[in-house]
Amino acid sequence: MNTKKIVTLGMLTALYVVFSAFLKFTLFSNIMVDLGYIVFTVALCMFGLWGTVVGVVGCALESILFSAYGFSISWCMANLAIGLICGDVLLRNKFAFAKAFVIVISVAVGMLVVKTAIECYLYAIPLVVKIPKNAVAFAADTVTMLFGLAFYQIAGDRIRAITGR
Repeated sequence: MNTKKIVTLGMLTALYVVFSAFLKFTLFSNIMVDLGYIVFTVALCMFGLWGTVVGVVGCALESILFSAYGFSISWCMANLAIGLICGDVLLRNKFAFAKAFVIVISVAVGMLVVKTAIECYLYAIPLVVKIPKNAVAFAADTVTMLFGLAFYQIAGDRIRAITGR
């Protein structure tokens, strides 16, 4: 990995933290529309699996530094699952519909399976209580990531020119 890639990933991680910390809109309880997922999607489109670093490290830093709820292993692991599932597809696939489909599947796995399983296990929350809340998180994060994909599809040439990717 070259220095330019590391620096770009670091800047995207910082941007993820800023967007996640200051550009959130509460839906209910602790479920929010997190605009950091736009940055996460752009990172996955630019770097494939390496973009997963932006989602995981950015989520960890944001939750440690700014969250009232403290560090959340479930959100970090959900981002890890999302990045691992759709990272290379977003980088290599040319078809926007295929990218969108993989985003929906990966966020479903990340939020509805990974995040739900971790939270039910760690906090002894019944599945019937946790699934509806995480279904809202799934919907919010899917829409946000699809917006990030649309942004990258429109502005990708400009982004690649600036970053040299």
